[in-house]
This record gives sequence, C-alpha cells and structure tokens, in this order.
Amino acid sequence: MRKLALLLSLALGLALSGFAQEEEFIGSNCTSIMVGRQASTDGSVITSHTCDGRYRTWVYMEPAEDHAPGTMHKILRGTMHTAFRGDTTGVRLIGEIPEAAHTYAYLNTAYPCMNEKQLAIGETTFVGPDTLINPAGWFTIEELERVALQRCDNARDAVLLMGSLAEKYGYGDSGECLTVADKNEVWQFEIVGVGKNKIGAAWAAVRIPDDHVAVSANIPRIGRIVRPPKRKPRGYVPQYEMLASDNVEQVALENGLWDGKGEFIFWKAFNSDYAKGRNFNDREFFILNHLAPSLGLTFDMPELPFSVKPDGKVDVREVMALYRETYEGTDFDMTKDILMEIPSRGETPARKVKSPVANPWLTTQMRMTLNTLAPGTVEFRRTVAVAWCSYSHITQLRNWLPDSVGGVCWLSVDNPGQSPRIPVFSGCTRVPEDYWRCGQKSYDAECALWRFRRANKLATVSWQATKEEFLGKVVEDESKAVERVSGMSASGATPSMLDTFTESIYLEEVKAWKELEEKMWLRFGMGF
Repeated sequence: MRKLALLLSLALGLALSGFAQEEEFIGSNCTSIMVGRQASTDGSVITSHTCDGRYRTWVYMEPAEDHAPGTMHKILRGTMHTAFRGDTTGVRLIGEIPEAAHTYAYLNTAYPCMNEKQLAIGETTFVGPDTLINPAGWFTIEELERVALQRCDNARDAVLLMGSLAEKYGYGDSGECLTVADKNEVWQFEIVGVGKNKIGAAWAAVRIPDDHVAVSANIPRIGRIVRPPKRKPRGYVPQYEMLASDNVEQVALENGLWDGKGEFIFWKAFNSDYAKGRNFNDREFFILNHLAPSLGLTFDMPELPFSVKPDGKVDVREVMALYRETYEGTDFDMTKDILMEIPSRGETPARKVKSPVANPWLTTQMRMTLNTLAPGTVEFRRTVAVAWCSYSHITQLRNWLPDSVGGVCWLSVDNPGQSPRIPVFSGCTRVPEDYWRCGQKSYDAECALWRFRRANKLATVSWQATKEEFLGKVVEDESKAVERVSGMSASGATPSMLDTFTESIYLEEVKAWKELEEKMWLRFGMGF
C-alpha cells in the first residue's frame, strides 16, 4: 500500500508539474463577471476576463495617436499567438478601413482590454453553430475590440461601432461574447456570423441593470430580443435595455436554427451543441448562486436569470476570490475523493483523509490514471480558475475619479487561482518590461509569465500542503494593493507616477513569488 501511494504521489507530482490539457476543453475557455455600479461596494463598474488557452501573454500600453486624412487602419489576423509586439509570425493583413483622426491609448493584451477613457472589455467564446462561420469576414473578435478601444469612450458607442463594422465588413470568427463596460454601465454583447458564404454579422447586446451582477462563461445568455419601440409610450421601462442587429431572427431562420413559429430566443438559436437545452454551465451557476443565494437557483433549471441582484454589495476582492474558485468543499469538488489511508497507530484506528497531492488542476492524463485505478475518483468539472489560463484581468471603472486614475485593470498572468494581481491604470504609459515578451513558446526566466508560473506549478505538487501558505500570500498582498489603490489621490497622479506605482507592485510580487518558489524547493528537496 505504501509503495503504491509513493508511486502515485510521484506520478502526480510529475504530471502536475506539466501543463493542463486545455485542448480537451476548446469552446469552454474564458469567464467574465460583470458588476453594475450600484451593485458594487464603492460604485465601481466591473468587467473581467480569463484568457484560458495557449494565447500570447505579452502586454503593451499602446499610445494615443493622431492620423492624417486618408490614413488607413490595417485589419490583421493571427496576432493572438505572437511572441512580442511587432512579431509578424503568422500574422496576415486581411483588409483596411479608414482610420480615425485620433485614436486613444489602450492596453494591448491578446484580447485588448482597456483604454485611457475608462472603457474596458472582457471576452468569452461560445462558438455557436459552425454553419454560421465565414472566414472571409474581415473582423475577428479581438480586432473588433481593438478598434472599439481606439475610437470609443463609452460602452454603448463601442457596442454600436463593433456591430456596424462587423455587419459592413463581415464577421469571420465563431460565436463570441464581449462584456463592454465604462465608468457608468456595462453591456453584454453577443455576436455570430451569418453563414458560410455570406458577409455580415448578427448580434445582440443587453445592458446589465446598475444594481445587478452577471456572468458569461461560454454559453450565449441573451434570451428574448425586445427592441425598443421607435416611439416609447409614457412610462415605458423595459426589464432590460437592449440593442440588436435587424437581421438576428432572419439569420436563425435561414440557417435552420429557428422554425419561425415559436418565440425567438437568442441563446436557443445560437447555442453550441455541447450545451443544448440550457443557457448556463457550472461557472454561471456557481457564481450567480454564490452572489445571490436567496434566489434558490438550482442546477437543473433550463435557464438562469440573465442577471441577478446580489444579496449584498460586491467588493472587487470578492470578484478576485471568485476567479480563484475550484469548488473545493462543495458538491462540485474534484478533489473530494482523492484520498489516502493513514494506517492505525496505537489506539488510533486507520482512517482515510484527503491526499496532499489532491489538486483541482489535474492534467487529463492524471485524471484518467486515477479513474483507471479507481473508477469514479475524479469527475471533471470546469472550474473558474484553470491551470491553462494565459492571463486574466478584473477591471474597475470609477466615475468619481479622473479617467487616468479611475480605470484600473487588475492584471494577472498564469493560473488566476494562484497568481497575484498587478494594478495597471488607464493613465499608465507603460507596463514593466517583463510583460513585453510572451512566455508560452519558450522558457524565459525574466518574462512576467515565468516569474509566477514556476512557483505556481511547484505548489501543485502537494497542493493540500502548500495552498494555505500560498493562497494566504495571494489574499494578503491583494488586500494591501486594493487598499493602496483605493487611497490614491487623484491630484498629482501623473502618468510617470502611475507607471512607477504599477512597477513597484509588480517588483514586490516578483520578489514574493521567488521566495515562495525557493521555500517550496527546500521543502520538497528535504522530502516533506
């Protein structure tokens, strides 16, 4: 028994030191949580994103620019897997559109996420029917985000711009959701193509009520399409404010996704095959149920509320905590049956306890190994935090502050269940140089990804033994950083000061994670 346990422990350690097999879960990548300004503790509007998959991790703050008349904007494809800014490997020019006279500075992540005007965007993929995808469409979702951040200073205009550009030049991507926020409101924007050989797009967008929270996690969630009447009767107050392209129903009808007889429901028409029959996954249910337990939501419901009023005001740290969720301690806990037997000693009888190597981020091969040895040991659940995350952000937008300091993107690389978050402001002009290179294709000890990934992976070798110390450090530093950001004075916050502040937090976390890494090497090197 002890020999088998030792072999299993070694196998687990070796497996966990590698990367999770994200290929199995294509179409189940990315999570976005939204919080309206009246639902947050301090009046912030929040949007967020986990970029789950082997996407590029380099980050750069692109400057604002003025453009001469006649300048054209290049629409590119293939930027998601580049190694650094300016890398053209695999990048193709798709087309050109007229450039704006002035473009705003923006934070250039794989899915561009925030600009200098406190406009921020999160993203999740829901794939949708492949019959709607036309690669000849010019715009992918990341290029729509880029243009919106360069040209818009509010969420509503961003939604309308992205919709109109995709309709005019064609949408060439799979079904996507963008969670588009500014310092006053947040919208959920869902878009699909119109057919294999057709140029255009079909889309809908719903404003999250100011006192509500919402979540998108790879399932379309928009239901009935209720367009506002051209002449609104007195006292007209819709449940949800909505925008939509004129062709949504027609696209579904022409592609056999709706029979034209019953009520048209967006998510039913454009849902992906893997989740037919309901409009939510584990993550939507867990997050909404956590924030509004009084609603008594159940997992067997075919449809969850599009958004909910939380039982209490939501602090940004609560959103950060939700992004660390692996459901440990709940019915969804994947580690609950990974046990080891403690032999009897004296009068103490033998007992089974959770194994130190029990880990919510097991690779596919290790789950298969455990289930072969003991069928039913691990039932896979798609957790919020996953080991194959490239980067994530939680972005606060604050209307009582100048734009330069009001927008703060809490940026994290690698597993959001383990890594610290670094505040990057709308008014920053640069991010630390370690973020300028991607670490996905090669080991680079000095790039931001590997600064944190080394300790993160090592901790999973014996997660039940390391998580208390590890997560304690995450939460402690997170709270300190949030308090420091909350206490910053708007007066005198120059771009240089903001850049320095961001870099100082980053360097503190690099030092802390290096110390964690060394401490764990010592522990494991000594055999305990």
